[in-house]
Amino acid sequence: MSSADRQRADAATAAAGRPAGRPAAAAAFPLPALTRRPGYPWMVVGTVCIGAFMAALDASIVTIALPTIGDSFHVGLNLAAWVTISYLLTLTALVVTFGRVADLLGRRTVYTAGFGVFIVGSALSGAALGFGMLVAARVLQAIGAGMLQANSVAIVTAAAPPGERGRAIGFQAAAQAVGLALGPTIGGLLVSTLGWRAIFYVNVPVGLLGTLAGVLLLPDDRRARAAAGDARRVGFDIPGAALLAVALVGLMFGLTQGYKLGWGSPRVLGAFAAAAFAAAALVAAERASREPLVHPALLRVRTFVIGNVTGLMSYAATFGVLFLVPYEFTRAFHLGTALSGLLLTTVPLAMMVASPLGGILGDRYGYRRITVAGGAVLEAGMVGLALLGFFRSPYALLPALALVGLGMGLFTPPNNSSVMESAPQEQLGTAGGVLNMARSLGMSMGSALAATLYASFLLVYAGAENSRAPLPNLAACRDAFLGLVVVAGVMVLLTLARSERPGGGRVRHSPDTPLFAGEV
Repeated sequence: MSSADRQRADAATAAAGRPAGRPAAAAAFPLPALTRRPGYPWMVVGTVCIGAFMAALDASIVTIALPTIGDSFHVGLNLAAWVTISYLLTLTALVVTFGRVADLLGRRTVYTAGFGVFIVGSALSGAALGFGMLVAARVLQAIGAGMLQANSVAIVTAAAPPGERGRAIGFQAAAQAVGLALGPTIGGLLVSTLGWRAIFYVNVPVGLLGTLAGVLLLPDDRRARAAAGDARRVGFDIPGAALLAVALVGLMFGLTQGYKLGWGSPRVLGAFAAAAFAAAALVAAERASREPLVHPALLRVRTFVIGNVTGLMSYAATFGVLFLVPYEFTRAFHLGTALSGLLLTTVPLAMMVASPLGGILGDRYGYRRITVAGGAVLEAGMVGLALLGFFRSPYALLPALALVGLGMGLFTPPNNSSVMESAPQEQLGTAGGVLNMARSLGMSMGSALAATLYASFLLVYAGAENSRAPLPNLAACRDAFLGLVVVAGVMVLLTLARSERPGGGRVRHSPDTPLFAGEV
């Protein structure tokens, strides 16, 4: 065995809970015969990719079925939207908490249980007898998705060899992009042939496969910590988790409903006020807590903070595009919904191609260079969308949409790698939860910003928010895209301010030293 293969094997056995050179524990999963293989870390990555694919597929497959679901239960579009809103609110509110729980109980345990919860929620969603039952089942489904998402990047980071983490995270991002790309097509096919319930039942066999793979293959990080001599008893910050959930639900509700109900609506203002109050109380509670949900020192690590902020902004810009382009296709170019959805898959397909490449290049040339390059490509795509629409052909937008997907694919894996490598081993779950929380907030903020800009400019150019005149819609979309150009530009500037790598790898500490002795 070469020295490189030996290093990979050592990393695999350490990730599996057995320090290199010690006898394997008998009759335990993952099987020692697997963990000794040089390719074992990539088995772990493949297992996580199943969850990433399933969660992304579910997110994109449900949207296309909302009109049919509303008709089935005789509810209006605004009420039917709560099938998606309830899922998003629950997921965002709990993802950081589940990351912390995984740091305490074991990422393998929480991740595998998440598959089980997601399967049950999916089956109940498909079997829902009423709209209320469907929304409740979607909440349960979101709890399972939160358990998966909070731990996916952490598991990949811990399992992948140090020089290949970006590549591993790139494959995970590619699996998400595949799920996003296939969702509308699969969803439309299932709804038209088997009915809307099939879009939830399809998660069951995929989830069972993921559960089995998780049990057989995922490393037992609890054994790893015990083998390393870290057996400290750590408490869980229940008040912090509750306050964080209230703050995030209030913020997410305001962002998702503001452009629908009006930013001056009492419900929207009340949601933002509750979020601000809970956030202030959370800061005070975390400072006083002996075991805070998110250690304050983590928020003083520059790479961690900049990576999460730029990640949020990248998703805000991208999902702003995904919100605007269907309006441009249908109102300015009068395309059908099916063709608009097909053309929009250009973005996730480009992400699928570029994500592994972004991870590989980040490992080779450094995270900052590739994140800056990815941000610049994303910015170029935004500028193209603002200008190319006036060619009066929807197909002229496809190169710009491809650039948006390529930019996100190049940016996301090295950015996520830098964030995760800036956190200590025992905080990986929390760091992954914060990373996914930033992503969810970015998605909501981008959609809210795009909707507000588009509606405002359409009032200026056409005098009505529902105008279908081509030129006013093109002008409104152009100006809204320019607003997203500003978001992407600020993201690139912030990315330039990060360090090349977070201190050469993950920051470590011992129980007797301050949490962070590395970059601050």
